[in-house]
Amino acid sequence: MSDIYALAKVKALAFDVFGTVVDWRGSIDREAQQVGKTLNIQRDWALFADAWREGYAPAMDKVRQGALPWMTIDSLHRLILDSIVEPFGLAGLDDAQRDDLNRAWHRLQPWADSIEGMSRLKRRFTITTLSNGNFSLLTNMAKQAGLPWDCVISAELFGHYKPDPQTYQGTAKLLGIEIDELMLVAAHPSDLRAARAHGCRTAYVIRPLEFGMGHPPYHVDEDEFDLVAEDFNDLAAQLGL
Repeated sequence: MSDIYALAKVKALAFDVFGTVVDWRGSIDREAQQVGKTLNIQRDWALFADAWREGYAPAMDKVRQGALPWMTIDSLHRLILDSIVEPFGLAGLDDAQRDDLNRAWHRLQPWADSIEGMSRLKRRFTITTLSNGNFSLLTNMAKQAGLPWDCVISAELFGHYKPDPQTYQGTAKLLGIEIDELMLVAAHPSDLRAARAHGCRTAYVIRPLEFGMGHPPYHVDEDEFDLVAEDFNDLAAQLGL
């Protein structure tokens, strides 16, 4: 089957969220700045955002290895937060204050093109999250940011984190479609490679500012993914919308 026919079969687009749909780094930076201002603490809050995010993959690996029980991303984020507060001068935050800061991940703001591009794509395709973020996090984020999902699918529903195969296969099953009728949209090649290995179609969306100015782009081989787009509007155009 040629690529054009393969893409014509696609019925649903499943989106990675952190970094692909929303600007986690800029959003966490801004929230932490407000906390710092309230406490009269000056730090590099973008570096704080980076440190928080850097704990994400290792924490999930601890769950996979059995060193930690299964837990939501909210719970993992809180563990990571507790481990980095001291070097950033935030050790004095009480539990309620830490909980509120932890919920900054529920309040992440979308990239400038996200809502418009997703609304265009929604005209033809079912659009859903496929994120390691827990169900309540993704629901709250959608409500606060105005994200126009048809539904919210979380790794929490499968008891597995991406890139475990159960997440991609489970999403297709929940949507009542074949795995090759599902396209993963993501800014992270590793996520897309895992999805492709399990039969999904793939769309790589370039987010050059996810990690800030000057961060080197991901290496992607030519024709590695079905589509490569500059943003969601470009993806919509490539899909004829």
